[in-house]
Amino acid sequence: MEELFGETSRKMSYSAFSLEMARKKFHLTLSLRPLFEGVVPIAPSDFLKTALRRASDLAIISEKARAEFIVAPLLLEAREVLQNTISIYSGVRFDVAPEEGLQGICDFIITRTPPFPTVQAPFMVMVEAKRNIVEEGLGQCAAEMIAAQRVNQEESPEQQSVYGCVTTGEIWQFLQLNGQELVIDLRQDIRCRQDSRKFSEQPAQ
Repeated sequence: MEELFGETSRKMSYSAFSLEMARKKFHLTLSLRPLFEGVVPIAPSDFLKTALRRASDLAIISEKARAEFIVAPLLLEAREVLQNTISIYSGVRFDVAPEEGLQGICDFIITRTPPFPTVQAPFMVMVEAKRNIVEEGLGQCAAEMIAAQRVNQEESPEQQSVYGCVTTGEIWQFLQLNGQELVIDLRQDIRCRQDSRKFSEQPAQ
């Protein structure tokens, strides 16, 4: 437990957290249940289908390539669907409580504000799965959600829940933080399957 407290915590960053470390350090209760029930799928635009098709062979090269060629186009599509009411920040530093390890670079932060030079609440966080393994990103995402919760409480207290997501580009694992309860979406079934011939959304088997 020593790595969770004291001087070591000040040297930690979000990416150092496992889910178990985040659970113990921030006294979280874990729950498994479906999120976003009743959501109706939306057909992808021609722009998104074209972007993913053109980058299909590049997106497998690295984590950064997946972020640039799969995740970023999908987030831009979501922004378009929401009539540009959200802003997307990529690779921004987000230091909230360095003494607790709540510091470091966030892969993506999504806000409900115009694209200001600095991130402003309320917002959600998104983590690129390391080594293409969703489970290894859950601790980092949980720590970033704790930090987001603290900022939201100060700047946007009406925002009760904080959302997060860990993604490989194909698998999107959503989470919700309500107080001390961290809900992990049971379904993990929003997948983008795309090659030179198709782009579709299908459930996990």
